[in-house]
Amino acid sequence: MIQISDASIHIETLEKEWPLSGIQRTILERMAASTITYVYPSLDVLKFEVKMRGFIVSAAKNLYYSGADFATFKESRCNPRYWNRTKEGGFQLKKGIEPAEAMNDIFKNGKKYAFECTTAIVIVYYKAIIDSIGKDNFNRLFPDILLYDGVYDEDLRLTWIHAAEYLPGDVQYFNNPEYNPKTPEWQGENVVLLGDNRYFAHGIGIKTKKGVITELNSERKPGATVSAYLLDQAARPDFAYLSQYDERNAKNMQIHSPAGNRFMIAQIGSTTYIKM
Repeated sequence: MIQISDASIHIETLEKEWPLSGIQRTILERMAASTITYVYPSLDVLKFEVKMRGFIVSAAKNLYYSGADFATFKESRCNPRYWNRTKEGGFQLKKGIEPAEAMNDIFKNGKKYAFECTTAIVIVYYKAIIDSIGKDNFNRLFPDILLYDGVYDEDLRLTWIHAAEYLPGDVQYFNNPEYNPKTPEWQGENVVLLGDNRYFAHGIGIKTKKGVITELNSERKPGATVSAYLLDQAARPDFAYLSQYDERNAKNMQIHSPAGNRFMIAQIGSTTYIKM
């Protein structure tokens, strides 16, 4: 059920407010049919979340088709026109380069890039935000980008939650407890839920839950008996917070840009570590 300001809302009512894409309709139908009550302070916040979830799904698919490769940090690569590769294998935005332009280049020239799955997820989030709030607002909000091992700007406000159900655009994690120590990059896989039991998993592709597990199981240590599995949790950005930067409202507000403020989030097994 969807509730706005103590009133239940039906999809037929929402359709009169804005045209729905296929993925947006899927998300709203899941919400409306759920036994969970999805509560929003305003219609604008609901619309923004549905819009951004759709863009997360699109960004994940587009990253898959971009030609960007999977690589460990040691073997990572980037387009030197936009990024400086750090000694740790991360990508630091070059001075004088617009952040949105550099992010979009990953999708336009994917074959010039290679990175691991946590970086892929951050890239997907940033691209979805560009598409949701516009490049000018994105540039003000995220002026200094470092792509490295799950590092992201604090304005994403990511949190890992346990929920009774998960929606397209959620980021989840497959744990591989008996991975081969010779290939620690396969100890797990961060994925984007696309819908229809399909996930985007950088380095694996677009697969069903069973498909992702099969791929991870092929990377276990000799004699392993414990299968990889999907953790019952998901990462979500603060959609309500980000909605204030929507282009429709930007002219009526001042953009706060906390340059240089980043978090590091690391997923190890079933534990999430957050470092300021």
